[in-house]
Amino acid sequence: MSKNLQALIALLLISFSCWLSYHSLKPSSIPEEVPEYEFSVNRAFQHVEKIGESAHYLGSAAHSSVRNYIVNELQNLGLEVQTQEDFVLNDAAILSRPQNILTRIKGSGNGDALVLMSHYDSQPHSSHGASDAGSGVATILEGLRAFIAEGNTPKNDIIILFTDAEEIGLMGAELFIKEHPWAKDAKLALNFEARGSGGSSFMLLETNAGNAKLIKAFKEANVPFPTTNSLAYSVYKLLPNDTDLTVLREFGNINGFNFAFIGDHFDYHTANDLPKNLDLETLAHQGDYLMPLLHYFKDTDLNQLNSDRDLLYFNLPFGQFITYPFSWITPMLVLAFILFFIVVGFGIFKRQLNIKAIFKGFGPYFLSLIVGGLLVFGLWKFCLFIYPEYPEMLHGFTYNGYSYITAAILLGLSVAFFVYHKFYSEEHPASQFVAPLFFWILICALLAIGLKGAAYFIIPAYFGIIQLFLMLRQKQPNLILNTILSLPALFILFPFIQMFPVALGLKILFVAAILSILLFTLFLPVFGYFSKKNTLAVFLFLGFNITIFYAHFTSEFTSEKPKPNSLVYLFDADEDKANWFSYDSVIDEWTAEYFGEEPMKLATSETKFSSKYNSGFTWRSDAPKINIDAPGIVLQKIDSSNNEYQYSLKIAPNRDAKRMEIYTENLTDFSKFEVNGRTPEDVKLGEESFNMFTRRWRNRLLSYYISSKDTLRMNFSLDKSKSAEFILYESSYDLLENEELNVPKRAENMMPKPFVLNDAVIYKKKIKLNQ
Repeated sequence: MSKNLQALIALLLISFSCWLSYHSLKPSSIPEEVPEYEFSVNRAFQHVEKIGESAHYLGSAAHSSVRNYIVNELQNLGLEVQTQEDFVLNDAAILSRPQNILTRIKGSGNGDALVLMSHYDSQPHSSHGASDAGSGVATILEGLRAFIAEGNTPKNDIIILFTDAEEIGLMGAELFIKEHPWAKDAKLALNFEARGSGGSSFMLLETNAGNAKLIKAFKEANVPFPTTNSLAYSVYKLLPNDTDLTVLREFGNINGFNFAFIGDHFDYHTANDLPKNLDLETLAHQGDYLMPLLHYFKDTDLNQLNSDRDLLYFNLPFGQFITYPFSWITPMLVLAFILFFIVVGFGIFKRQLNIKAIFKGFGPYFLSLIVGGLLVFGLWKFCLFIYPEYPEMLHGFTYNGYSYITAAILLGLSVAFFVYHKFYSEEHPASQFVAPLFFWILICALLAIGLKGAAYFIIPAYFGIIQLFLMLRQKQPNLILNTILSLPALFILFPFIQMFPVALGLKILFVAAILSILLFTLFLPVFGYFSKKNTLAVFLFLGFNITIFYAHFTSEFTSEKPKPNSLVYLFDADEDKANWFSYDSVIDEWTAEYFGEEPMKLATSETKFSSKYNSGFTWRSDAPKINIDAPGIVLQKIDSSNNEYQYSLKIAPNRDAKRMEIYTENLTDFSKFEVNGRTPEDVKLGEESFNMFTRRWRNRLLSYYISSKDTLRMNFSLDKSKSAEFILYESSYDLLENEELNVPKRAENMMPKPFVLNDAVIYKKKIKLNQ
C-alpha cells in the first residue's frame, strides 16, 4: 500500500475516531413507543414541560404549583407522599424555608434505603428550570413509573426525595439530612442535576472514603453509556459547585453518584432554560443511568460500599469502562520511564536514534505549544475587545462558544503542522518523537502528584513507547498501525478538549489549543511521516478562518439566543433618594433610557449582593421616587447583667418581597445570634469555637429568601462597649410590573441577566442598634 494511501486512510480513521469519541457518549435515537415497564423519554419530557412552564423559585406562585404537580404524580403512582418544611440557616449565612417532597417504597429488607433525589426549585428569578433540575425530577418520576409497572419488590427501601431551595444554598438537602427521621436509613444516593441543557451526562462520585466499591458496583450495573472519568471528579472537587449530594456526604456520610450534563452551558440558570431547549438524547442518557442502577442497588447490600481504596476510571467508546487501582499509579509511572529509557538507549546503541536530532526535537515541541497557546489566548482577548457584549454572559460561555472551541483546535493544529513542517527532519522521525514522548511521561508524573485522578493519562505513553520501538525497527512503519496505536491517546484526551472550555468558560479557550497540540505530538508516529504537513497546515488554517467567520455571523443576539442585561431600582430611605443600577458591561438600547447618553460608571460597587460570581453594580443614575411599602421593623433592647445588651429585631415585609440582605458597617462580633429559631453551627479552631456571627469576616451578615411573607426574627447579644449598624436591603422581583416606574418589557432578543439580583425594586434602610 502506498504511503499516500496510508496517510489518507489514517486521516479518515482519525476523523472518524474524533466523531466517535464525542457521539458515542450518549444515546443517539429516541424510540417513539416503548413498553409500559420501560423508561420512556417522551413520557419523561411531558413532566419537563409541566415543570418548566414558568420560573418556580422558592416563594413564587409557580413554586407551589410545581410542588402540587409532583405530589399528584407521586400519588397517582400509588405512593404515600409527605412534605417536610422548616427554616434552615446554612453555613453561608443564608436563611430560607424550604419544603421538601418525600415518599418511600418499602423493601423486604431491614430498612436500609437507596435515595433517588433531585431538586424542584428553579434559580431566582427568571429561570424556568426545565433542565436544572426539571429534567432530574422528570427522570425520577418516569423511572419510578416504569419500576412500579414492572412489578418490582426491592429488598432495600427506596426513598424519593425532591429537595427545595437547592439553588440558593442546598437548603432542602440540609433540612432532610439533619432533621428527617428517614435520613438515618439512607445509605446511598443517586442525584440528578444539570448545568446546561444538552450534551452527555457525566457521572461524578461523592464519597468520604475510597471509591473502589462504588466504581465496581457502577461497572457491574452495566450502564449503557458510562460517561465519566476520575479526572473529572478530581477537577469537580476543586470547584465551588456543590450539589445536594454534597450535603448528604458531608453531614450524613452518605455515598452517592451525581449525574449532570453541562452541554449548552449558555442556558444554565437563564430564562432560556426552557423545555424546548432540553436535548431529548440528554434526557434519555439520564434515564439510562437511573434504570440499571435502580435495578442493581434495589437488592445490593448498601452497607458494603465503603472502601479504603481508590480506583482510576475512564470510559471509552461503545460503552467500555476501564478501571484500575491507585496503587498502580507509581509502578506504571516508573515502568513507563524505565521502558522509555530502555528503548531510547537501544535506539542510541543501534544508532537508530540521533542524539543531535533528539535535542532538536525539543524545539518544535515547545514552539508549537507556546505559539499555539498564545495565539488562541490572544484570539479570545481580541474577541472580547470587538464583541464587548460577550462578558454579559457571566458563565463565560457564549452561544457560539462551540465555534470558538473548534477554531481553537484548528488554529492550534495548524500551528503544530506548520512548525513541524519547518523544523521536522524526515531523516530522523524517531529521534524527534523522543522529546514529546518524554514530556508526556513527565506531565503524567506531575499529574500523579497533584491530580491523581488524571494518572491514567500514562496509558498513551505505553502505546507511544511501542510506536517508538517500531519506528526504530522499520524505516517506513505502517501508518495505519501507528494510527491505531495512537487512538488510545485520542479517546482519552479528546473529550477534555471540548469539556474544559464548556464547563469553565471560554477564558480557558487556550487550553483547548494546548491539549490539541499535545494530542498532535502523540500522533507524531503518524503525522511525522506525512510529506505534505504544510498543505495540511494551510487547510487547517483555512478551516480556522471559516469557523471564525461563522462565529462572527452568529455572534448577534436573537430571540432564540437572547442577550442578558440588568436593571435594578434602589430607594434609600435614609437619604430619601432613588437610583437606577445595572451590572452590565455596556449600555444597550433597553438600559440606555435609564442611564442616558453619558452614564455614570462605578469604579467599585458600593454593595455586592450575594451572587455566584460576586458581581457588583457597574452603572448608576438618578431615578424618580415612588411609593414603596416599607417593611415593619421592631427593635427591642434589653440591658443584661453581664455587660451585654440583648436585642430582638423583627423585620416583616409589607409587600411581595422575595429577599432580604443585611449588611453591617463594621465587622462587629456578636456574643450570640439566633435567626428564626436557628443558630449557626460552631466550628472549632484550636480551643476556641466560633461561627459566622461570633467571629465576623465579611460585611454581609445575612441573606434571607422569603416565602409566604414570613417575618425575619433575629435575637442576638452585643457587648455594651461595641456598636453596630445594620443596613437592610429588601428586594422584590417585580420591577417590570411596577406601574409607577413603567419599565417596558425587554425586546425579544434580551433576557434578564442570571446569577445576580435583577429586575428588582430594592428598599434600603439603616437600623442602628446602640442609640
